Amino acid sequence: MDVHVLCMASYEKGADFLQECQRLGCPVILVTVEKLKDAAWPRADTLEFFWLPAFDDRDNVINAVSWLARTRRIARIVPLDEFDLEIAAALREHLRLPGMGETAVRYFRDKLAMRQKAAIGGVRVPRFSPVFNDAEVDAFTARVPAPWVLKPRTEAAAIGIRKVSDAGVLRTDLDALGDRRSRFLLEEYVAGAVYHVDSIVADRTVTFAAVSRYATPPFDVAHGGGLFCSVTVRRGTAEEGALLDANAAVVNATGMVQGVLHTEFIRAESDGGFVFLETGARVGGAHIVEMVEAATGVNLWREWARLEVSAARRDVYTPPDRRTDYAGILLSLARQEWPDTSAYDDAEIVYRVNRRHHAGLVVASPDADRVARLMDDYMPRFRRDFFASLPAPDRPTA
Repeated sequence: MDVHVLCMASYEKGADFLQECQRLGCPVILVTVEKLKDAAWPRADTLEFFWLPAFDDRDNVINAVSWLARTRRIARIVPLDEFDLEIAAALREHLRLPGMGETAVRYFRDKLAMRQKAAIGGVRVPRFSPVFNDAEVDAFTARVPAPWVLKPRTEAAAIGIRKVSDAGVLRTDLDALGDRRSRFLLEEYVAGAVYHVDSIVADRTVTFAAVSRYATPPFDVAHGGGLFCSVTVRRGTAEEGALLDANAAVVNATGMVQGVLHTEFIRAESDGGFVFLETGARVGGAHIVEMVEAATGVNLWREWARLEVSAARRDVYTPPDRRTDYAGILLSLARQEWPDTSAYDDAEIVYRVNRRHHAGLVVASPDADRVARLMDDYMPRFRRDFFASLPAPDRPTA
């Protein structure tokens, strides 16, 4: 009997993962939600589709997947989105399958848990406090100067994050959260540039890592209105080396065994040191996958599929070869429903975003300076030609 990889997807993503599994001859079951029934999934490359009303009824999901397991030999369960990590972990626990269980997943979803775990492992983190206890919150605000950041423990990107500069306002915000208060984390605001390391981990070892820097911190983009931009960090620099070391330390501290990681760090303006911001057991969003592939030739979705299929078959995983080019991604909400980027015609453009009310380009070159110049040129042009903004969301949207 063939072994199956079962993928969970509450958002439309991961087409390259599904296609690569099928290319490798591994049957795929995609369990998704009814609202995505007509999404542009790679149907010819997926063995079976199953739709559920939602993933929030845990018992219903466990019952449905257990029913599938009666006639299918499920070897691996892979969540294609960060918000599916917990239900995938619960399914692994129930079916006694390898991979992260519910406690391990917390270190890649719960910002309080990952702060605590990283700090114990010797990784530098922002000063932080749970908000369960009033006296502990008061002690934190007396000890750590404002501003502070009040953030949901299990959201993604900048969703629901608030910057607070006054203890009285903080108290009002905490009271307004009501029963949701315990699901938040309080930490110091660390000013500085934000970086991300996108990596592949096999047998507890980082086998691939790409280091990039956001032009503007994602929090500022989400809350201040701006363009999303990221570029490859210069190779062989002390900056790249420090971030590769910091990423390996996070992998070791969190106990990551196998999978992909998108991990963010801040270079603190106060002393130039790198501070761990957060990590997720997922590929990066906002077309970071396309940017990494343009610079290195490695598609993180496909490589993740290779890793999972190798594990399902108990084969040895072979890390990918890679190029050492440079790339940049520029992305904006657009005023136009289908923005026309044809006026941007430089030879270095390797990918154009095709999504309603979004304009975006990925550029690549062996020359880091050329990528930087293109991004510097495109950013004011994008703001003039396409830019639109919306209030930052309080909860995830499809």
